[in-house]
Amino acid sequence: MTALLCLCSCPDDDTADRIADALVAGRLAACVQVLPGMTSVYRWQGRVERAREVLLLAKTTQARFDDLRAQIVALHPHDVPEVVALDIADGLPAYLDWVTAETTPERAG
Repeated sequence: MTALLCLCSCPDDDTADRIADALVAGRLAACVQVLPGMTSVYRWQGRVERAREVLLLAKTTQARFDDLRAQIVALHPHDVPEVVALDIADGLPAYLDWVTAETTPERAG
């Protein structure tokens, strides 16, 4: 199973916490780290913008990425939220197995 690191910038702590909680509770991510205090400089609608943001680092799998992305889009206040996924090329096998186990949907009864 291919493990992914998904990055998502959020405009504030409340948004970041709400998205992180939903991703882990929904088994869309095994873990989400919330990194406050980031400054983003970007071009939007023809202007250079600067904003304080919070970065989410979510560990998931390729199989769960489409649902993770959809959940972020549903909860994020921006019209075009940053949702970028990178393959995890290697890592501690036990950790990567844990990511897979924690993002496997629970089976009913």
